[in-house]
Amino acid sequence: MADEKKGLLPPDPPPAYDVSSQPHPPPQKLSPKGPKPPFPLQLPALNALRSRRLILASSSPRRQQILSQLGLPPFEIIPSGFAEDLPKSLSPFEYVVQTATQKALDVYRREINNAEKGEPGLILAADTIVVSGVGEILEKPRSEAAHVVMLKTLRDAGLHKVYTAVAVMTPLESARDPGYALETAVEDTSVKFDAGMTDEVILAYVRTREGADKAGGYGLQGMGSILVERIEGSADNVVGLPLRVALKLIEKVVAKGDDADMLEGEEDLMGEEEDEDT
Repeated sequence: MADEKKGLLPPDPPPAYDVSSQPHPPPQKLSPKGPKPPFPLQLPALNALRSRRLILASSSPRRQQILSQLGLPPFEIIPSGFAEDLPKSLSPFEYVVQTATQKALDVYRREINNAEKGEPGLILAADTIVVSGVGEILEKPRSEAAHVVMLKTLRDAGLHKVYTAVAVMTPLESARDPGYALETAVEDTSVKFDAGMTDEVILAYVRTREGADKAGGYGLQGMGSILVERIEGSADNVVGLPLRVALKLIEKVVAKGDDADMLEGEEDLMGEEEDEDT
């Protein structure tokens, strides 16, 4: 009997809820026999970045995959060290946008004077939270028991919201204070779980550990889709990065970063200040 039970167990234990202690799996190479990728987007902002250093302040493979659709060179993966411990008394909008901003700034401060690699041309950070029907901010589950409770709460509450904030920054060519251009935006999507989803299915999903490292405890792009009846809004926002929003922010920040020319009237103003000093 013991041998029969042993044969039913998976060969390796599932990942722990403390995902920070787990090694990241090596990136998988696409099969050379797969479909050819489309030609990259030929947009001025993207073309200006193709020869520059690009940083994604996140270790999320989902965000890496979504960003790759823009056809830019691979982003360096430099996860932020920001503690992500802002008070939950903030509104969901304030909480998520401040977290994404601090993630970007943390990596900017560490990399702006990198003598070996040079300053970054662009830093992109994002933060995703799930907000229950009663307004509680849900991040990643901390245990299996908490994971089960989280998913049951989302099922029983009807609609819940997923917020993703994106922060994009680049150094200013002029080095004017504060030395960088920063743009942020927040996207929200409404998600409805299947109210008829049984506790048994929820427990089985939790034990796959797919949702252990995800805000709200589920992944729409994977098996977590069995929990979802419908969404209202952007699907890639729920996955972790609204690409449409990210592209708009990239275009804005690249335009602001190219500020080497003096602003209208600024040269005259500086001349007046120099005269006063003499």
